[in-house]
Amino acid sequence: MLDQNNVLAQSFRYARDRYKEEDFTGVKMRLIRHRSKDGRTYNLPTASEVAALIVGDIDSSIVSFVIPYGEDGYRDDVKLKLSGSSKDNGRTNVSMREFVSFRLQNRDEESQLLFQSRKLFQQFIVDAYTMIEAERLNFIRFNQPQLRADLYKDVNDALNRGEKEPSATGKRIILPSSFTGGPRYMSENCKDAFGICRWAGYPSLFITITCNPRWPEIMRFVKKRGLKPEDHPDILCRVFKVKLDQLLRDLRKGCIFGRVIGYKPSTASDIDRMISAAIPDEKEDPTLFAAVETYMIHGPCGQANLNSPCMKGGKCSKRFPKKFMTRTRIDEEGFPHYRRRDDGRTVKKKNIELDNRYVVPYNPKLLLKYQAHINVEFTCQTSAIKYLFKYIHKGNDRVTAAFSHSAPDGDKSRTIDEIQKYYDCRYVSACEAAWRIFGFEIHYRYPPVQRLSFHLPQEKTVIFKDGDSIEDILKKADAKKSMFEAWMGANKKYEEARNLTYSEFPMKFVYKEDKQEWTRRKKGFAIGRINHVPSRTGEDFYLRMLINFQKGCTRYEDIRTINGVEYPSFKDACYCLGLLDDDKEYIDGIKEASFWGSGHYIRRLFANLLLSNSMTRPEFVWESCWKLLSDDILHHQKRVTGHQDLIMSDEEIKNNALAEVEKILHGNGRSLRDYATMPFPSGVLLSEVHNKLILDELSYDRASLTELDKKYLSCLTVEQKFFYDEIMSTASENKGGFFFLYGYGGTGKTFIWKTLSAAFRSKGEIVLNVASSGIASLLLPGGRTAHSRLSIPIQINEDSTCNIKQGSPQAELLLKTKLIIWDEAPMVHRFCFEALDRTLKDILKFSNPNSCEEPFGGKIIVLRGDFRQILPVVPYGGRQEIVHATINSSHLWDYCKVLTLTKNMRLQTGSSDQNLNDIREFSEWLLKIGNREVGEDFDGEATIEVPDEMLIKDQENGLAKLVEFVYPNFLENSTDPNFFQERAILSPTFIDVAMLNEYLMPFIPGDERIYLSSDTICKEDANFENEEDTFSPDILNTFTASGLPNHKLNFKVGVPVLLLRNIDQSNGLCNGTRLLITKLGNHVIEAKILSGNNIGQIVLIPRMTMTPSSHTLPVKFKRRQFPLVRVFCHDYK
Repeated sequence: MLDQNNVLAQSFRYARDRYKEEDFTGVKMRLIRHRSKDGRTYNLPTASEVAALIVGDIDSSIVSFVIPYGEDGYRDDVKLKLSGSSKDNGRTNVSMREFVSFRLQNRDEESQLLFQSRKLFQQFIVDAYTMIEAERLNFIRFNQPQLRADLYKDVNDALNRGEKEPSATGKRIILPSSFTGGPRYMSENCKDAFGICRWAGYPSLFITITCNPRWPEIMRFVKKRGLKPEDHPDILCRVFKVKLDQLLRDLRKGCIFGRVIGYKPSTASDIDRMISAAIPDEKEDPTLFAAVETYMIHGPCGQANLNSPCMKGGKCSKRFPKKFMTRTRIDEEGFPHYRRRDDGRTVKKKNIELDNRYVVPYNPKLLLKYQAHINVEFTCQTSAIKYLFKYIHKGNDRVTAAFSHSAPDGDKSRTIDEIQKYYDCRYVSACEAAWRIFGFEIHYRYPPVQRLSFHLPQEKTVIFKDGDSIEDILKKADAKKSMFEAWMGANKKYEEARNLTYSEFPMKFVYKEDKQEWTRRKKGFAIGRINHVPSRTGEDFYLRMLINFQKGCTRYEDIRTINGVEYPSFKDACYCLGLLDDDKEYIDGIKEASFWGSGHYIRRLFANLLLSNSMTRPEFVWESCWKLLSDDILHHQKRVTGHQDLIMSDEEIKNNALAEVEKILHGNGRSLRDYATMPFPSGVLLSEVHNKLILDELSYDRASLTELDKKYLSCLTVEQKFFYDEIMSTASENKGGFFFLYGYGGTGKTFIWKTLSAAFRSKGEIVLNVASSGIASLLLPGGRTAHSRLSIPIQINEDSTCNIKQGSPQAELLLKTKLIIWDEAPMVHRFCFEALDRTLKDILKFSNPNSCEEPFGGKIIVLRGDFRQILPVVPYGGRQEIVHATINSSHLWDYCKVLTLTKNMRLQTGSSDQNLNDIREFSEWLLKIGNREVGEDFDGEATIEVPDEMLIKDQENGLAKLVEFVYPNFLENSTDPNFFQERAILSPTFIDVAMLNEYLMPFIPGDERIYLSSDTICKEDANFENEEDTFSPDILNTFTASGLPNHKLNFKVGVPVLLLRNIDQSNGLCNGTRLLITKLGNHVIEAKILSGNNIGQIVLIPRMTMTPSSHTLPVKFKRRQFPLVRVFCHDYK
């Protein structure tokens, strides 16, 4: 029939006859996997799929079979409309995609041969799609010789040089981001996703839905025609699109998980309410049981089925079976481990019993409604986010293939010569081809993202053709405004526009491309994302940073104007705003501080910068500022020596200043020798220091401590005296011991520490007082944080040790230490104590042969705390994980002797009877809560009824009443430095803390200053260049972490603040110290200490470089910002 009716088939017969006349060679194909290419894109197939390399010459033969009569196909002159002009983007003709989409519609009155062709129909769809893609690419390729792009100023320069032909300038336009599926398209969509995160926060759930070919709608269609679902990829796609649209409507309307952006899971119980990884009870819910059995069971795989597609190297690549889990928990990397109880429930797959370990996480409501494989996973702000975004934007599946000649069967003598040619092929399935032919979106986002272009002055992009004259090009460019120029024009025209940054503009305005102007938005909104440029582009990069913050700019000069000062370059303006990471800032900061204080204070400032490792080149800062750092040295030496006519050389003054810096560093366990490029003081100034750590601990006044010891002993209660005698007896016998002093607040634990410290130090023995928090360490004589004094790693695990080497000054200090007192011990993870135990055993093994058999190497370790108070922080951990992290869950607890204090000493102080009764009642009520004597217990959780006299019930003015209660007569007292020393508001949530601090700011008189941070990706990151392209500074600005100041800080003189890191503990500056701001500079903040043993002391706080250690961030970055936060109100911890 084909030979008689189809002229195309007749032409192809010539090829058949030729192969009959000539020999042809067999060919083998190999699929190759390269490590150098993206594994997500070039992975070898993991399932049994049929694929073929299709060459163009075979297309016509396939069409001959499915369209046997050779009807006319697509022509580029098919009209879009029969009459009238088309308003569809000015097009008049039908595109190839529209034509093929029309042909794929099944019509009963037309021939069904194409739709009955099964695999040939699938191939027809793939061929049609590849031709559509080829047409698009050809259009771009064939238009590139005519189209060129260049900067406006370069075209203008070409005209000034006398050039008339534009073909001598510009660059070829490459595959644009508008080409769907191209690499730039994927990259831009990935950046759009992060742009939405910048506005709305990071997603909580990652949901994947897979088409169910057995959906009733599909089965009705194919059964009627005697086909199978795979024979109709067009129907599969169309039904799946309907289901997907409905799913998106359900998610946006809050039918499944609650109102969008109104709820975010934060605990294990929240996750359990949304996600299940368990087989339901078949009797209680048979429908859900059947759905889980059919759609949500992985495998079988492993030893039961080694041929499963998921098996790699004898193991499941999806890590099934999972472990049984009694509770849902989140690991340190931020990945969830769902509750999978060993409850005996199983399903049978291929005659193999599978339990909860093989269940793919799902949401019951979604699963029951859509009857398909829908995997629901919890995500948080982790590297998982980065993986998810890059995965869905990874691009098309590809494979590398190689061909070689194959010898005929039995021909063993023939040499096989490989053809040295490889083909980089794109894998296209029939379903993907149908999806794209129908014009369905491959990426969808809500809300929409407006990509905002920008450019330097005279550098907007100009598009032109080779035949255009340069004069005409410049005339058109002058007449046409860019989007960025239109933004500055809108700031002139609209008053409300001046309150928006460029990235905020699309929320209130719409850009009209045809009019080259921004107009007021009438409905809806969009998120703005400024196009990314790498940091190496110079002024472009700095301009981009500025327009993220500047508002109401009508000229380029306005963009680089900060606080009324116009800077010569965008880089200089960025530096003024604090957006750059440069040591010049510290030089300017030291110069600024020199007008406020003497060299003593400035040397402490410089030492703090060394301690925080904030300076890139500390020796450069030193050489630039040493005269300011030593401006009081000569005066000091004159006073010490009594010679008013003393003359010192610059080298002598510099050497003395270095010695003073060295003393400050020694007070914090560091030395100038720790900084390789810094000079070290020479001569005899420090010759007497052998081990200053030991010297400092032996420098206490023994006589005064002896008197103090006697005084304290006379005040001890019976309980306290018993504990005191226990410790002193152990020490006198030269034995080791591990003790825990247990007591609630007010029982005199701190008083015992002071007594023990005085007793040991009066005898010339060393006592190390440490605490789990900076604030608690300030209450101890000579106290330091445990992490600082004992060099405990921040990132701790079960095998960690302290960063103390044998023979180091710290090791020598521990050797000579008689007693270590650790306050607030229940607050830290048990791994910290186990790390100290391993370290002490290692250090003491040469002086004490039995050290490895004794806890903590035979040292006397005394802990104190109350397990009813704050326990270790375990991110996303539940009750079980938190309890497991405490010290009493450690193997060391078996050696611990627990002593208890029960008498409240605060009730013994002089107060009125009524106050004592109030304190007693409140103390007893708190103690009953801690002892679980109040409220009904429901599986470890209890509802506590707070007495009415402790509540503010005025809902309308509750905030004002709370402020008036804690800060009475705020306006009159806010200027008194003592007003904030003994009062603060505590809150359990960060949201309430931020709200209260913002509420109280306007009550402080004076002008507010805004400080912005400089955020950069750590260059030591292995993927620095790729990460820099993905995470621009404006994305990094949105990141928050525990202990990290925000990108934007608002301060006034007189505002109380909290220090967020240990800077100079010997001077009272540690994590948790409360300060009162006294001066606000451009690079330095002056403040007065409000807490601890250094109340009233004036200190200088610089911006510091901080790298958050949290694994819950998608990339490792560093932030340079003042380590401060407002503290009218702060959280419990």
